Amino acid sequence: MKRVDWAALDEAGRAAVLARPRHARAGTLRRDVAAILARVRARGDAALREYGARFDRVVLASFEVTAQEFDEAERDLDASLKAAIREAAARIESFHRACIPPPVALDTAPGVRVERIGRPIARVGLYVPAGSAPLPSTALMLGVPARLAGCRETVLCSPPRADGRCDAAVLYAARLTGVPRVFKLGGAQAIAAMAFGTQSVPKCDKLFGPGNAWVTEAKLQVAGDPDGAAIDLPAGPSEVLVIADDAADPVFVAADLLSQAEHGPDSQVLLVSDSDALLDAVAREADRQCDGLPRAAIARQALAQSRLVGVRSLDQAIEVSNRYAPEHLILHLRVPRMVLGRIESAGSVFLGKWTPESLGDYCSGSNHVLPTDGWARSSSGVSVASFLKQITVQEASADGLRAIGPCAATLAAAEQLEAHRRAVTLRLAALEASTAGARCA
Repeated sequence: MKRVDWAALDEAGRAAVLARPRHARAGTLRRDVAAILARVRARGDAALREYGARFDRVVLASFEVTAQEFDEAERDLDASLKAAIREAAARIESFHRACIPPPVALDTAPGVRVERIGRPIARVGLYVPAGSAPLPSTALMLGVPARLAGCRETVLCSPPRADGRCDAAVLYAARLTGVPRVFKLGGAQAIAAMAFGTQSVPKCDKLFGPGNAWVTEAKLQVAGDPDGAAIDLPAGPSEVLVIADDAADPVFVAADLLSQAEHGPDSQVLLVSDSDALLDAVAREADRQCDGLPRAAIARQALAQSRLVGVRSLDQAIEVSNRYAPEHLILHLRVPRMVLGRIESAGSVFLGKWTPESLGDYCSGSNHVLPTDGWARSSSGVSVASFLKQITVQEASADGLRAIGPCAATLAAAEQLEAHRRAVTLRLAALEASTAGARCA
């Protein structure tokens, strides 16, 4: 990990330190993904089979997981793993249920009621990565809120293994959360299938889930296509920023950095501290711990493009974090909650030495599908609200129209929208005539 002194850098240097890793094929990635989307859109299942043979090295007669495959996955999965999945699902459901947006009904004037009601998105597509490591936890993070929202149809895509089967833990998690249809598809081609529909895969209204650079680019492209699908958020390669003071344990800090570095070679980790001794200790400890990891080669690639950032104060550390807007922010501080109010941009925050980011990944109850690549400046992580449409409703009585109609008419006139104005004034005139007629009678 490269060591830098934040205070000594000019603006260009600071921007370079906080720059995300550029993907090796960034120049051609958009074109390559666009070609995949176009081919799947035009040729449907035939294109999916071609890409499955090319990228997953397996040719499937059928993409959809059968009831027998679900049953076998549940039968063969280790009992302790099944118990852990159920335990995590229960906590995820508990937190997400508490966060469901409540309906709102308010009288904004006498006789004028305005409401907001939620309606589930009809058909949603969930993407669960399973490249170098399957992620059943992502099936929980997406399946639970989709079920709580009441989506009418939910489908899930996850890459097949070399034997043509889907990961058993992913299947168990999908069934547990009520996802009835799973397709053995991965990468940009899976996003294309759910966005445009094929002979086997239904077209979805909105797509959810994290992925590599190809998946993220595919999601962004289908979201910009009028015939495509909406997306939850850009959730690409994982990242973490740790703010630590001189009381932090370098063993814990190094472990937290490596927990994200092992996700993939394009992951990024940053440590920001006002303690030179801690920065040195963490660098040594990360190198020592990395030697014992099964995914050490992947972690070292990520560490090579990561940073140890020395700052002059905690205030400066918070400034760096808000500018970076990390997916995960860990506050290894003596009293971390004291600075929480100053955190402006982060996907999820982890407070104190006993709160590793891994808890949020699996079983604390919060969602781990979070904005990356700086999108935390303007986006939030997945929640039940992500699977809902918020519809407003208004109802005015005659007295309500009399109360606020003149305001609407005045504003419409100012905007030179005469039909808008008349839609109000014609009604007001009718009410006046009715009242006058009643007086004469």
